[in-house]
Amino acid sequence: MEQCDIAIVGAGMVGAATACLLAAEGLNVRVIETRLPEHYAPDQPLDLRVSAISQASVALLDKAGAWSHLQQMRLCPYRRLETWELDGFATRFDSADLGLPQLGYIIENRLVQLALLRRMEDFPNIQTHTPAAVVRLQQGAEHASLLLDDGTELQARWVLACDGAESLTRRLAGIGGSRFEYRQHCMLINIDTDFAQEDITWQQFTPSGPRAFLPLPGRHGSLVWYDSPARIRALAAMSNEALAVEVRRHFPSRLGGFTVTAKGSFPLVRRHANDYHAGRVVLLGDAAHTINPLAGQGVNLGLLDAAALAEQILIHHGKGADIGLLANLRGYERWRKSEAARMLAAMEGLKRLFAGSNPLKKLVRGVGLRVVDGLGPLKQGMIRAAMGLDGELPTLAKGEKI
Repeated sequence: MEQCDIAIVGAGMVGAATACLLAAEGLNVRVIETRLPEHYAPDQPLDLRVSAISQASVALLDKAGAWSHLQQMRLCPYRRLETWELDGFATRFDSADLGLPQLGYIIENRLVQLALLRRMEDFPNIQTHTPAAVVRLQQGAEHASLLLDDGTELQARWVLACDGAESLTRRLAGIGGSRFEYRQHCMLINIDTDFAQEDITWQQFTPSGPRAFLPLPGRHGSLVWYDSPARIRALAAMSNEALAVEVRRHFPSRLGGFTVTAKGSFPLVRRHANDYHAGRVVLLGDAAHTINPLAGQGVNLGLLDAAALAEQILIHHGKGADIGLLANLRGYERWRKSEAARMLAAMEGLKRLFAGSNPLKKLVRGVGLRVVDGLGPLKQGMIRAAMGLDGELPTLAKGEKI
């Protein structure tokens, strides 16, 4: 049986980031992944799955040694953000008001993962098992044992479940949770635009759900359309040309001229694990929580899990303490579970706030957005928190040493 300090199940963004942070301090890490992403090529079409990466996530990726690799691929900084329901009643945020060059970056999820995987190759103390999957998990007093489908047996002091929303590792550890399916689906639409690269992302609330635009590198953009499951299924069945007609009918005219190049859809599901650890298994990212993508915070929340857990492990490792003591990670569970619960509640509150089409309620909401737009300190506090510049952040997400 092969020995390691940490076994990470899942080499997605959260798992790969955690591996880099821990390996940089000398821990022996094994990473198990069923399938690696397609390699990057500059002439590839842009992926549908993108994320708004916050400044805290940028600091973490830089600390992990992956940001320089991302800069060699493609990303799109955005400097302005605007949200509204009724025309003329909007809240606007601008990085210039904060004295910053940008609010964040829109980046394809696959490229973030690839940059981290490239960084992993620099560490001789990271060994990747792929394609491989966990078929058995056994827990003991001091170790957890994994059997992989390629016959490999691993013994680790901690097993980190970073294998996504349908985490097999979470189920093998016997951790339950809550699940709620929204009565909405989400459609992602990639477009080629008639205008040059934008530096603004915007979102309009409508009775059937939000409509959003995210800028992508070059003359490209990503549209996000929330609606009923039946409506999204009907849109998904259309040709790109017919879908473009519907977009022009239901999105703001500021979108300008465009051509639809790709589309995809998925149901909206909220999940939250009852516990973030069981014995020697610890949950991170989507294995622990999935939230409504309304504010684009899911990936950032997962990367902060990686930073928080790495911080807890490395503090004890640096003191020469036993990183395998269960008590040493209780702080992680309390911290990250409360943060996830807060974010879940905020997204649910935002969804309910903008539900309904009563004209008076819409006017009140519009006035509220305009009032917020005029409250400089409050508005700056809101965007700084969303960017990961304020609040209780892991040290590694501040770009600082532990």
